[in-house]
Amino acid sequence: MAHEQWLPALIPVVCALFAVKGVLHFFQLESYQFPGYFRTLRRNKRRSWLPGACISAASLLLYGVDWLCFRGSSPWGSVGVRVILLSLAGGGGYWIARAFAIKNPKRKFIYTHRIQRLYCMLTLVMGAVSILLARSRISMLFLLWPVLLPLVTGFSGLLAWPLEKLVSELYFRDARRKLLGMPGLIRIGITGSYGKTSVKHILGTILSEKYPTLTTPASFNTPMGVARVIRDRLTPSHQVFIGEMGARHVGDIREMCRLVKPRIGILTSVGPQHLDTFKTVERVAKTKYELIEALPPEGSSSYFFDDGGICRQLFERTAKTKTLVSLHPGEGKIWCDGITLSSLGSSFTLHIQGKGSIECRTVLLGEHNLQNILLAAAAASDLTLSLRQIAHGISKLEPVKGRLELISRPGGFTIINDGFNSNPVSAKAALKVLSAFPKRRILITPGMVELGAKEEAYNYEFGRQASQCADIAIVIGRKRATPIIEGLKAGGFINEQIFQVSSIEESTEVLRSFVRSGDTVLYENDLPENYHEA
Repeated sequence: MAHEQWLPALIPVVCALFAVKGVLHFFQLESYQFPGYFRTLRRNKRRSWLPGACISAASLLLYGVDWLCFRGSSPWGSVGVRVILLSLAGGGGYWIARAFAIKNPKRKFIYTHRIQRLYCMLTLVMGAVSILLARSRISMLFLLWPVLLPLVTGFSGLLAWPLEKLVSELYFRDARRKLLGMPGLIRIGITGSYGKTSVKHILGTILSEKYPTLTTPASFNTPMGVARVIRDRLTPSHQVFIGEMGARHVGDIREMCRLVKPRIGILTSVGPQHLDTFKTVERVAKTKYELIEALPPEGSSSYFFDDGGICRQLFERTAKTKTLVSLHPGEGKIWCDGITLSSLGSSFTLHIQGKGSIECRTVLLGEHNLQNILLAAAAASDLTLSLRQIAHGISKLEPVKGRLELISRPGGFTIINDGFNSNPVSAKAALKVLSAFPKRRILITPGMVELGAKEEAYNYEFGRQASQCADIAIVIGRKRATPIIEGLKAGGFINEQIFQVSSIEESTEVLRSFVRSGDTVLYENDLPENYHEA
């Protein structure tokens, strides 16, 4: 095939390699899981499919320039011109990507090694498709295939999957070998529908009063994320490793335990989270309990919060060494009373059976953070920390970014940033925190996602609850906004108290138009890019 044919055939390939960034970002946000990726494509039709159409249009234009102006050029002159056209194709792809990019993404696109390997596979697939179509009887087809760019990306991911499984298993085994090569290391696993990141940071802070402790940062809670932390950050000086264990499918926690081999397990909660993949709360409970099942029968410890529901049932079911913590005296081995909650934080008396009591104070907001502290205190106590060490660790706690993080803004108003994620239980807790602040109280939210068939009902109830805690609501989006607004009105809100906007940027502009000194603004949830309605 002469360069007169294959060089023009590469025009859409080069353009697509630059423009495909947004589609690859969706794939990355869904952890390279195909069901979630295709759901994201359906939710984000404009950002998913229009870049491919623009690539075809730009390729058609550049091919037209080639055909009109440079047919009959000398071979070497033609090559030079076509290299220029390929450069223009790359520039066009760059601007297409910019045009459909989400401004200030919550989770930025990262050029990981996996993305680099996927780019290589994508290049091979697109090049093969384009050249084969250029040689077909309807040769102009090579300019049209980019309209299927999201499907081509998915197909490339499928072809790369065996290689990725091999690479991940090699990383996985290397991390496990390093972790288990430190026999004195205390290995702790934490899971739950909500609260696991907070408990991880609380426990890490408290244990650091006595032990050099490594916790997985941010929300590194997948096998590859945790393996990376172990390989890059674990040193012989560490005495404790705390691994957060996330899950979106049955078996995910079991896989995490195969890596970490925990001897201590903390189950923070079980509730309606990720129902779009789990389908039922019962399947959520089964998956979270995989952590307790993975603990060795001897020499292990497990910790549960007494929620009066599923966690209590799982505690009763467990035959291994176990501890129950409670906000109510006499219900568990560890409890607290004398609780004072305010907009400045919390104070309480911590009681540990067999050790005594101690007064504690923290800047963390909300009653639900007390249950997180109790779980961490229970594990810390069994790891021989004194009451004084535990209380001192509690006094040093800082809010996790995006989880009821209190921020004072110029102009005299206060922001409560609870934007990292949201579910029915944590949203209710955040509203309760908001209600402790003086009026005016302003709620900004896009609602909750990943709740399966019950998503609309949960968002309606969220709106109804918000009507009792907030004075003004700014609701972001369209689909999820409707049940929230209906719930607000059912709770007594009138139209003048509700603002519906299309983006977080627009909500900021609306807020600026009326916010004043003394107001409190709760940001409840900030949807990742794969849940934007675009």
